[in-house]
Amino acid sequence: MTSPRSHPIAALTAMVLIWGYSWIVMKIGLRHAHPFDFAAWRVGLGAAFLFLIIKLTGRSLTLSGYRMAVVLGFLQVALFVALSHFALLLAGPGKTSVLVFTMPFWMIVFAHFIIGERMRGAQWIAVALAFAGLTLIVAPWELTSLEGSLLAVAAGAVWALSAVLSKRWPVAGADPLTFTAWQLLFGFFVLATLATVHPHEPVRWTKEFLLALGFSTVFATAIGWWLWTRILATTPAGITGLNALGIPVVAVLASWAQLGERPPPMELAGMACIGIALALLAFLSFRSGTPASAVPGAPPRS
Repeated sequence: MTSPRSHPIAALTAMVLIWGYSWIVMKIGLRHAHPFDFAAWRVGLGAAFLFLIIKLTGRSLTLSGYRMAVVLGFLQVALFVALSHFALLLAGPGKTSVLVFTMPFWMIVFAHFIIGERMRGAQWIAVALAFAGLTLIVAPWELTSLEGSLLAVAAGAVWALSAVLSKRWPVAGADPLTFTAWQLLFGFFVLATLATVHPHEPVRWTKEFLLALGFSTVFATAIGWWLWTRILATTPAGITGLNALGIPVVAVLASWAQLGERPPPMELAGMACIGIALALLAFLSFRSGTPASAVPGAPPRS
């Protein structure tokens, strides 16, 4: 696929696969470390990895402005990770974790009021299908921890808000790789502080933990957040958020394949609804032939 319109699709596909499988890796990593330790290590090492790549490839290590990197470092990295990991502490990494992916629906709301993006026509059918599918996967009537569930939903809302703010105030001329590295670094400072002041057992440095940390550092954190930054710069916020619903689908399927956690029929039906919604969005995008930067409400590329 050589068309410029195929590039965001390839990035979205890679991000969905990486972040979908990362839930399995995180579940394995949390067997050996407190969530705050795991989060601080993966974000800190991810930032270091990106800065190394930037240096080796001769890119500039500086930004024209640091305000949004600080804001997103605190919101999109630190607060989002802290809230989602607090949810894991209270409710475990089961269905409650998937509640984070109410994010796309928060994103549609925030994008409407903050940057004037609006869903149109058949796109609302995709929204309804995706919402129905997510509801079937999460099964909110079976949740065991209300507090953990609310924290997970709050994490999704914070993620959505930070993504829309990054489109509202893009950093002109910023290299997505450099911007992501600084964003992760600022988020690391907050997470490292949380890991230091919160009493808990130390990390057990097993081979399994090191493998989980390695994947989370390079793929889920460094490459995953870089892809997310690139996608947001070229794709409408609401569409980006809806496509991210592929992540819990990948997570459920990977958990089934690797951990033997077979999804019940209702979850399979939910994944089918989400799959149909994403296919509809892709069809509408290709039929319109409109690049993301020309969509009403989408900001110019940075």
